Amino acid sequence: MYRIETKEYGYRLTFGDMIDAEEMKAWLAESKVILENCPASFGVFVDMRTLVPLRYDAQPFMEEGQKLYRKSGMSRSVVILSSAATSMQFRRIARETGIAKWERYIDAGKTENWEEAGLAWVIDGVEPK
Repeated sequence: MYRIETKEYGYRLTFGDMIDAEEMKAWLAESKVILENCPASFGVFVDMRTLVPLRYDAQPFMEEGQKLYRKSGMSRSVVILSSAATSMQFRRIARETGIAKWERYIDAGKTENWEEAGLAWVIDGVEPK
């Protein structure tokens, strides 16, 4: 399951459970439509606390989406995770797509105020602890 919400800082993306290639392709298509009228600069808050690692055939759609958000004006993003395997996968994808410099990761199991810490990075550039 995925959800895209427009927020005052930009976009909040939620990815949960198992997402197959078709659903990831649908997310990418919806993102393309939403980003046609996006602000020149925006932040992205990504909640992946319940997401299991993406299957191989779904990953290219996530990679294309990350590039699209950056090209469209993403200034910073934060990813909230609860799984070490998902964290490793998305750190690798971010390096491969070139967005790692603008992205931060927060382990929801280790950071009590994960939402506050994530928003502080996205909105004000305050590094998460």
